Amino acid sequence: MEATAIKMKLKKGDQVVVIAGKDKGKTGTIAKVSPTTNKVVVTGLNMIKKATKPNPQTSEGGGILEKEAPIHASNVMLLDPKTAKGTRKRS
Repeated sequence: MEATAIKMKLKKGDQVVVIAGKDKGKTGTIAKVSPTTNKVVVTGLNMIKKATKPNPQTSEGGGILEKEAPIHASNVMLLDPKTAKGTRKRS
């Protein structure tokens, strides 16, 4: 079964508000959009901790890194700049 790209109304750089999940009510800017998985990465939201091993070839030390995890597109809503609330986009 192949993953097909879904037409998304969200684009990189859009201001969004999270409407579901642990970051509900928070706002941020979209950093990355993945139409095949229908997910977006929002800057500073949905942070996860990732344990990494030291890599002697790249001289990077190991440790615990914090990075943004993708959020499903149905859990974010475009932010209306006039009212500062979530809104639906019409195509």
